[in-house]
Amino acid sequence: MTDDTLASLLARVATQDRAAFRELYSASSAKLFGTLLRILGNRAEAEDALQEVFTRVWLRAARFDAERGRAMTWLIAIARNHAIDRIRARPQQTAGEDETDLLADTRPGVEAGLIARGEAQRVIECMNTLEPDRAEAVRGAYLGGLSYQALAEKFDVPLNTMRTWLRRSLMKLKDCLEA
Repeated sequence: MTDDTLASLLARVATQDRAAFRELYSASSAKLFGTLLRILGNRAEAEDALQEVFTRVWLRAARFDAERGRAMTWLIAIARNHAIDRIRARPQQTAGEDETDLLADTRPGVEAGLIARGEAQRVIECMNTLEPDRAEAVRGAYLGGLSYQALAEKFDVPLNTMRTWLRRSLMKLKDCLEA
């Protein structure tokens, strides 16, 4: 989705347009979630933070000024600032804590480790069903954080072709993982 489209959606959200808000969420939530997950390092916390970010967007959409910046940059700034606020609000470890608390083994148990390995193996097997260039594009986008434009340039394909590759690859991965 182009930045102009996001900017027009934000303008509509500023007028309390719920349909525009749904479109904005669909268009930007994955990118914002990735930003939050990278900063917070915890999937559950990033999911909670994403909902709070979109609440802020709903309340503050009228503050967005397309003349001063890009819509996605504005959305990412809200997400980033919210994530930093959450990190600052975390309780700090004090010097007086019981040292045995520091010695507790926080690693997952054997069962959790086996389940995680099995899930990881399923993801690897499903990634292997993709064509090599599609799999590399998916890894670049969702693990490497590369933009669609950067991937399109890397693979020397048009931008919309890259979007199609990624969308179809994700659908194929979803079907494989659900099977």
